[in-house]
Amino acid sequence: MQVISRSLNQTLKIGKKIAASLCTGDIICLFGELGSGKTALVKGIAQGLGINKEQVVSPSFVLLRAYAKAKLPLYHFDLYRLKAAQDIRGLGYEEYFYAQGVSVIEWADRLGYFLPQECLKIELFHKSKAQRLLKFSASGSRYRQLLKEIGSPRPSLKAQNKIGGRAG
Repeated sequence: MQVISRSLNQTLKIGKKIAASLCTGDIICLFGELGSGKTALVKGIAQGLGINKEQVVSPSFVLLRAYAKAKLPLYHFDLYRLKAAQDIRGLGYEEYFYAQGVSVIEWADRLGYFLPQECLKIELFHKSKAQRLLKFSASGSRYRQLLKEIGSPRPSLKAQNKIGGRAG
Protein backbone atom coordinates (compact mmCIF):
# COMPACT_ATOMS: atom_id res chain seq x y z
CA MET A 1 0.00 0.00 0.00
CA GLN A 2 1.18 3.50 -0.79
CA VAL A 3 -0.07 6.82 0.52
CA ILE A 4 0.95 10.30 -0.54
CA SER A 5 0.94 12.93 2.18
CA ARG A 6 0.70 16.45 0.82
CA SER A 7 1.36 18.25 4.12
CA LEU A 8 2.47 17.93 7.72
CA ASN A 9 -1.18 17.94 8.81
CA GLN A 10 -1.96 15.07 6.45
CA THR A 11 1.02 13.08 7.82
CA LEU A 12 -0.37 13.63 11.32
CA LYS A 13 -3.79 12.36 10.15
CA ILE A 14 -2.18 9.25 8.66
CA GLY A 15 -0.51 8.62 12.02
CA LYS A 16 -3.83 9.03 13.84
CA LYS A 17 -5.47 6.55 11.46
CA ILE A 18 -2.68 4.05 12.17
CA ALA A 19 -3.14 4.54 15.93
CA ALA A 20 -6.86 3.76 15.70
CA SER A 21 -6.03 0.16 14.74
CA LEU A 22 -3.07 -0.51 17.04
CA CYS A 23 -3.05 -3.19 19.74
CA THR A 24 -0.80 -4.08 22.65
CA GLY A 25 2.55 -5.40 21.45
CA ASP A 26 2.40 -3.89 17.95
CA ILE A 27 5.70 -2.87 16.40
CA ILE A 28 6.01 -0.26 13.66
CA CYS A 29 9.37 0.11 11.92
CA LEU A 30 10.05 3.37 10.11
CA PHE A 31 12.62 3.78 7.34
CA GLY A 32 13.62 6.97 5.52
CA GLU A 33 16.25 9.63 5.23
CA LEU A 34 16.55 12.70 7.45
CA GLY A 35 13.55 14.97 7.13
CA SER A 36 11.34 12.41 5.42
CA GLY A 37 8.58 12.72 8.04
CA LYS A 38 9.28 9.87 10.46
CA THR A 39 8.92 11.95 13.62
CA ALA A 40 5.85 13.72 12.22
CA LEU A 41 4.24 10.32 11.66
CA VAL A 42 5.11 9.31 15.23
CA LYS A 43 3.50 12.54 16.49
CA GLY A 44 0.31 11.57 14.65
CA ILE A 45 0.38 8.07 16.11
CA ALA A 46 0.91 9.56 19.57
CA GLN A 47 -1.97 11.98 19.07
CA GLY A 48 -4.19 9.08 18.03
CA LEU A 49 -3.26 7.31 21.28
CA GLY A 50 -4.22 10.36 23.34
CA ILE A 51 -0.75 11.86 23.81
CA ASN A 52 -0.17 15.56 23.22
CA LYS A 53 1.82 15.66 19.96
CA GLU A 54 3.87 18.58 21.33
CA GLN A 55 5.35 16.23 23.95
CA VAL A 56 6.71 13.97 21.23
CA VAL A 57 10.22 14.86 20.18
CA SER A 58 12.85 12.88 18.41
CA PRO A 59 14.67 10.91 21.11
CA SER A 60 17.96 11.05 19.14
CA PHE A 61 20.19 11.53 22.15
CA VAL A 62 18.51 9.00 24.47
CA LEU A 63 17.38 6.44 21.86
CA LEU A 64 14.03 5.88 23.62
CA ARG A 65 11.18 7.93 25.02
CA ALA A 66 8.25 6.24 26.74
CA TYR A 67 4.80 7.82 26.93
CA ALA A 68 2.76 5.82 29.41
CA LYS A 69 -0.27 8.06 29.98
CA ALA A 70 -2.23 7.07 26.90
CA LYS A 71 -4.77 4.56 25.58
CA LEU A 72 -1.74 2.34 24.99
CA PRO A 73 1.78 3.15 26.17
CA LEU A 74 3.98 4.36 23.32
CA TYR A 75 7.66 3.43 23.15
CA HIS A 76 9.33 5.77 20.66
CA PHE A 77 12.77 4.63 19.55
CA ASP A 78 15.08 6.76 17.41
CA LEU A 79 18.12 4.71 16.44
CA TYR A 80 19.84 7.37 14.32
CA ARG A 81 22.83 7.53 16.67
CA LEU A 82 23.05 3.79 17.26
CA LYS A 83 26.61 2.81 16.39
CA ALA A 84 26.12 -0.95 16.15
CA ALA A 85 23.05 -3.19 16.22
CA GLN A 86 24.40 -4.92 19.34
CA ASP A 87 24.15 -1.61 21.25
CA ILE A 88 20.37 -2.03 21.32
CA ARG A 89 20.82 -4.86 23.83
CA GLY A 90 21.83 -2.34 26.50
CA LEU A 91 18.38 -0.75 26.28
CA GLY A 92 16.59 -3.99 27.07
CA TYR A 93 14.67 -3.43 23.82
CA GLU A 94 12.75 -6.72 24.12
CA GLU A 95 11.08 -5.44 27.29
CA TYR A 96 9.56 -2.66 25.16
CA PHE A 97 9.00 -4.43 21.83
CA TYR A 98 6.91 -7.13 23.44
CA ALA A 99 5.41 -5.14 26.35
CA GLN A 100 1.93 -3.82 26.99
CA GLY A 101 2.32 -0.89 24.63
CA VAL A 102 3.18 0.00 21.05
CA SER A 103 6.76 0.36 19.79
CA VAL A 104 7.54 2.76 16.96
CA ILE A 105 11.13 2.61 15.74
CA GLU A 106 12.70 5.37 13.67
CA TRP A 107 15.78 4.32 11.67
CA ALA A 108 14.74 0.68 12.08
CA ASP A 109 17.32 -0.37 9.48
CA ARG A 110 19.95 0.18 12.21
CA LEU A 111 18.55 -2.82 14.09
CA GLY A 112 20.20 -5.19 11.64
CA TYR A 113 19.45 -8.77 12.66
CA PHE A 114 17.46 -7.51 15.69
CA LEU A 115 14.75 -6.20 13.35
CA PRO A 116 11.55 -8.00 14.41
CA GLN A 117 10.47 -10.66 11.93
CA GLU A 118 6.85 -9.61 12.34
CA CYS A 119 6.07 -5.89 12.16
CA LEU A 120 4.52 -3.13 10.10
CA LYS A 121 7.14 -1.44 7.95
CA ILE A 122 6.69 2.08 6.65
CA GLU A 123 9.19 3.63 4.26
CA LEU A 124 9.00 7.41 3.88
CA PHE A 125 10.32 9.25 0.83
CA HIS A 126 10.54 12.93 -0.17
CA LYS A 127 8.44 13.70 -3.23
CA SER A 128 8.71 17.48 -2.94
CA LYS A 129 9.21 20.08 -0.21
CA ALA A 130 5.78 19.31 1.30
CA GLN A 131 4.90 15.90 -0.15
CA ARG A 132 5.93 12.51 1.20
CA LEU A 133 5.36 9.04 -0.18
CA LEU A 134 4.68 6.40 2.48
CA LYS A 135 5.07 2.77 1.45
CA PHE A 136 3.55 0.25 3.83
CA SER A 137 4.39 -3.45 4.03
CA ALA A 138 3.54 -6.11 6.58
CA SER A 139 5.32 -9.18 7.92
CA GLY A 140 3.14 -11.61 9.84
CA SER A 141 -0.60 -12.21 10.00
CA ARG A 142 -1.24 -9.56 12.69
CA TYR A 143 0.43 -6.93 10.56
CA ARG A 144 -1.28 -7.96 7.34
CA GLN A 145 -4.57 -7.46 9.21
CA LEU A 146 -3.36 -4.10 10.53
CA LEU A 147 -2.41 -3.06 7.01
CA LYS A 148 -5.92 -3.96 5.78
CA GLU A 149 -7.45 -1.85 8.55
CA ILE A 150 -5.20 1.12 7.80
CA GLY A 151 -5.85 0.79 4.08
CA SER A 152 -9.61 0.76 4.41
CA PRO A 153 -11.14 3.48 2.23
CA ARG A 154 -10.80 6.97 3.54
CA PRO A 155 -10.91 9.64 0.84
CA SER A 156 -8.88 12.20 2.78
CA LEU A 157 -5.83 9.92 2.73
CA LYS A 158 -6.13 9.06 -0.96
CA ALA A 159 -4.67 5.66 -0.25
CA GLN A 160 -3.64 3.67 -3.28
CA ASN A 161 -3.84 0.03 -2.28
CA LYS A 162 -1.19 -1.78 -4.30
CA ILE A 163 -1.02 -5.10 -2.52
CA GLY A 164 -0.70 -7.98 -4.91
CA GLY A 165 -0.41 -11.31 -3.13
CA ARG A 166 1.75 -11.56 -0.02
CA ALA A 167 2.38 -8.32 1.82
CA GLY A 168 5.30 -9.61 3.83
